[in-house]
Amino acid sequence: MPDARRTEERSVRIEEHHDRVIATLDRPEVRNAIDQAMVDDLHALCERLETSPRILILTGAGGVFASGADIGQLRDRTAADAITSINATVFHRIRRLPMPVIAAVDGYALGGGAELAYAADIRIGTDRVRFGNPETGLGIIAAAGATWRLPEIVGHARASELLLTGRVLDAEEALHWGLISSVHSPDDLLAAAHTLADRIAANGARATELTKRLLLTPPDQHLGLVGDVQAELFDSAEKHERMTAFLERRKNR
Repeated sequence: MPDARRTEERSVRIEEHHDRVIATLDRPEVRNAIDQAMVDDLHALCERLETSPRILILTGAGGVFASGADIGQLRDRTAADAITSINATVFHRIRRLPMPVIAAVDGYALGGGAELAYAADIRIGTDRVRFGNPETGLGIIAAAGATWRLPEIVGHARASELLLTGRVLDAEEALHWGLISSVHSPDDLLAAAHTLADRIAANGARATELTKRLLLTPPDQHLGLVGDVQAELFDSAEKHERMTAFLERRKNR
């Protein structure tokens, strides 16, 4: 992997490679709680990735993914703030990024932190991961994606249990439910995320983008769209080059 370019944001550390970006949530003094500055940093990152698509790996510093929204700020937000959907808007933007998003989750992913992980295409975790949405215990709801993304990931019944009880899942249960796809030691987590990114990056970039677009398209819209998408790829130089290389490899076995 080539040398990365690193930039320091207020609350997110960015490491940029030619085919991927690693974004590390970094507010260790509050367990990476998501405040307005972090939201702003994530919007700025999305703007770059929308114009220059690359795989995104999201992770957290200090053995924590994100402990939730910053309660100090959240307590002072009003009905007008709720209507603007501050966290939901940036999580939606992350979900709609052109290339896949991998959440590498260690430690706590609670409340808004869990909802940020739900916005990823792929989630992996460590044996000390803890997922939960305790919002109803604070007198609010999980309004940044949990009520619609979590049922898609784990099913309606399990999502209902998690959101209505506020209980916390450990790594074993999160894996059993399909909330994460694999469990790693904390020291191996980022390497595992890069292995996934390597496998994605080895494929056709445009085919990957269009596959993600279809995965996010409502089922009743697929029939009209999938033919157009495949038509674009069938006429591409990359399809011809990759299939020719495949046939050459098979011939030379």
